[in-house]
Amino acid sequence: MTAFGKDGHPPYAGLPYRPGVGIFLLNGAGEVFVAQRIDTRQEAWQMPQGGIDEGETPRTAALREMVEEIGTDRAEILAESRGWLTYDLPPGLVPKVWKGRYRGQRQKWFALRFLGRDGDINLETPKPEFLSWRWLPPGALPDLIVPFKRALYRDVLAEFAELLR
Repeated sequence: MTAFGKDGHPPYAGLPYRPGVGIFLLNGAGEVFVAQRIDTRQEAWQMPQGGIDEGETPRTAALREMVEEIGTDRAEILAESRGWLTYDLPPGLVPKVWKGRYRGQRQKWFALRFLGRDGDINLETPKPEFLSWRWLPPGALPDLIVPFKRALYRDVLAEFAELLR
């Protein structure tokens, strides 16, 4: 149960969102890349995402994160989300993630077309974040993702719906 402050909001509601990016990577069959996180006890799948470094543009951050997380740069950017999309962490995770400085993430999302072969994807990066990966139909994303990110993933699918036709 979440304790609420005198204003009726959770205690973390005043925290800022961490600026980040997300990568909606599509293969030639129109399937989207997802990977299983390495750092959770539960089976947690997600698309690649990460923070924006100081002085970095969202576009540059997305390309860097793709290499850092899935070991390839074999892709081209097709589209960028019109705005920033957000998600809130569950209250119990706020103090544990990002040293308790953020309530969630505010992300700019990029749709990319994968130009390589499956063998170009390498999760054995210097700082591995994922155990395994797969391609799946975009419509299957919300059911596979941890509950607190489902609304965000529905927003991402709506944002890039035109690319899926």
